[in-house]
Amino acid sequence: MANLPTYIGAEQVQSVLRYDALVARLEVALGRFSLGAAGGVVQPLRAIVPVSPHSGWLLVMPAYSAGDEALATKLVTSYSGNAGGPFPTHQATILLLDPANGSLRAIMDGRIITDMRTAAVSAIATKYLSPPESRILCILGAGAQAHSHYQVLMQMFHFDEVRVWSQTWESAERFAGAAGGAVTPRRSAEEAARGADVIVTVTMATDPVLRGAWVKPGALVNVVGANRPTWREVDDDLMQSAVIYVDCREAASRESGDIILSGANIFAELGEVINGSKPAHREKTTVFKSQGLAVEDAVAAKLVYDSLQ
Repeated sequence: MANLPTYIGAEQVQSVLRYDALVARLEVALGRFSLGAAGGVVQPLRAIVPVSPHSGWLLVMPAYSAGDEALATKLVTSYSGNAGGPFPTHQATILLLDPANGSLRAIMDGRIITDMRTAAVSAIATKYLSPPESRILCILGAGAQAHSHYQVLMQMFHFDEVRVWSQTWESAERFAGAAGGAVTPRRSAEEAARGADVIVTVTMATDPVLRGAWVKPGALVNVVGANRPTWREVDDDLMQSAVIYVDCREAASRESGDIILSGANIFAELGEVINGSKPAHREKTTVFKSQGLAVEDAVAAKLVYDSLQ
C-alpha cells in the first residue's frame, strides 16, 4: 500500500526554509526556466478562477522542473475583503508529487513559501540589477511581503538607510517597530522613494503608488504587487523610461497591469541575465516586474520536503 502523503504545516516550513539555500536554488531555477525546453522546466500560465459573489480569486499554479526532480501545484486564494479579519487576504497550499510515479508526497502550507520565494527572487534581481554601492532601500507596503523582503534584502546586502511607507501610518510604524529601529517610517510614498537606490513595491494597490518622477536615475524598482491585468503599482512615466526585466515574458504580458496598461517593452527575463544571454543595465533605471512563477513554488517545496527527510 502506498504511503499516505505527509502534511507539512507553516511552523515546519519556517523551521527548515532558509534564504541562503532558497536563493541559490531559485537562481538556478530561473536560469533553467529562461532556457525554454532545454532547461527542463514545464510551466503553463496560472489558471485564475473568479469567485465573484465573495470578491475572491482562486489561482492554480502547476510546474515541473526536471533538473530539480520537482513536480508540484500551488492553490492560492486571494480575498481582499479578508483584510483586518480572521482570515488572511492570501492563503496557499502546495501539493508536492513524485515525478517518477505521480503519487502525492506532501501537502504543505504555502503561505511561508510564497512570502519567502517571492522575496528571494527580488533579492536575486537586486543582486544582478541594482546600482553599485546601493545604500538606501525603500519599501512601499507593510504587509507580509514587506517583512519577507526586508529580511532577505538586509541579509544579502548592506543598506545604510531603510524607509517604509504604507497606506496607513499605523502600519508603517508597526513595521518599523518590528524591525527594531533600523527602519524609518515615512508619511508619503514620495518622501520614502526619493533618493532611494532600491525600491520595492509590495502593496495591494490597484492604482499607481509610485511615480517615475520620484525615482532616482539609475535606481532599481522591484514591482511585486498588482498581479492583475487592470491593476497598477507604478505609473507610465517609470514603465516607459526604465529598462524592464520580468520573471516570465508570457505571464507579464498577459497578467501584469503595469506592463499591459503602460505599453512598456520587456527587455529581458531575469533568467536570461542569469544565463548571460542578456545584459544587466545596472547603470540605467531598471524595473523588475515579478509575477511569481509556479516553478519557484515547486523548487521551494522540494527543498522543504528534502530538508525534513
